[in-house]
Amino acid sequence: MFGRFERTIALRYLRARKGERFASVIALFSLVGIALGVATLIIVMAVMNGFKADLMGRILGLHGDLNVYAYGQPIRNYRDDAFIIRKVPGVTQVLPMTQGTVLAEAGRYSTGALLEGLSPEDLQGWKALTQGVMDGRLEDFRGNDAVAIGVTLAERAGLHVGSSLTILSPNGQATPFGTMPRVRKVHVALIFDANWNDYNSNVILMPLAASQAFLMMGDSVSLIQVSTHDPLNIQPLSRQIEDALNDPRLQVLDWTDSANGFLDAVTVEQNVMFLILTLIILVAAFNVISSLIMMVKDKTRDIAILRTFGASRGSVMRIFLMCGASVGVVGTLVGTGLGICFALNIEHIRHLLESLTGTNLFNPEVYFLARLPARLVWSQVVEVAVLSLVLSLLATLYPSWRAAKTDPVEALRHE
Repeated sequence: MFGRFERTIALRYLRARKGERFASVIALFSLVGIALGVATLIIVMAVMNGFKADLMGRILGLHGDLNVYAYGQPIRNYRDDAFIIRKVPGVTQVLPMTQGTVLAEAGRYSTGALLEGLSPEDLQGWKALTQGVMDGRLEDFRGNDAVAIGVTLAERAGLHVGSSLTILSPNGQATPFGTMPRVRKVHVALIFDANWNDYNSNVILMPLAASQAFLMMGDSVSLIQVSTHDPLNIQPLSRQIEDALNDPRLQVLDWTDSANGFLDAVTVEQNVMFLILTLIILVAAFNVISSLIMMVKDKTRDIAILRTFGASRGSVMRIFLMCGASVGVVGTLVGTGLGICFALNIEHIRHLLESLTGTNLFNPEVYFLARLPARLVWSQVVEVAVLSLVLSLLATLYPSWRAAKTDPVEALRHE
């Protein structure tokens, strides 16, 4: 499509001589603008993808794909219900759990926390937590005074394995002086990192029997947490579990009922960011138009001479198409490479910037997650690169067409 003659002339025009460099400088800025736009778009999309994937993984891993509750009361026949749920095809894990709000005190430190109770056997099969054990042994999570806490709570309270912790529950026995809260002194048997700041700082785990006694729940649980093979297709399975239980007192709520709105908000934000950052590439494409129009203006006499020597209008148009497309192609390739490298090493770059500036660039208390996630979706990378190439190519059409329409007689009339 592009002959050797046209490639030679296009390369010659891109390498402007002294006194003709103004258009080339604008073209260079256009190239930098396209590269930065493509890199920024790839990086932001990777971070948004990683944030959404990690967020969904944490929500489903720690809170289950669906939960079974009893209307306004605890679940009393939870063993039978858990047995029925385990027999439903597609269910991978069933965790009967107690839940209650407590006050945790360690020395001068005190905080509200969510006390969750589950059996030691269930904890050992709970991969979302066991994969993040920082200190202690799972075998020590037994008895009436053993608890597991998150790494953030341990750091704030100055706790380690073996430290004592006092927990207070507002549920207590009624006395003539009012309800007396229940108090228990426990020791830390396990410290975990769930990679979820709220869970690391606000959740205390206790063996099921001990939590039932402390929360005065008898032989019952607050909920049954269920994990499945296919959380993205959870609603049919949710109906199967509801039919299998066949108990009007029980309510089955899947993650789409509780967290879908939050994940939808992240998706909308991702789409909006894509549109906004695409404007950066569009602005750089307008710079390509400006630089190419200036180049056509400067090369009017050269175009006329080429036409006089027999160059066709198509050849002239292809010459300037190559000039403009070269800027878009090089800028896209540079930006794509820069964006991929940055996204793959974003956590190392964050630590480097934090050490240089002395500031916390990613506060887990604000962004929920403990580290900055990035997940490259290669189809999106290709989409961004193709979008940049298309915009750059479209930007070259009008100036190239104007160059091809140059009348050599009029251009050389006053020479």
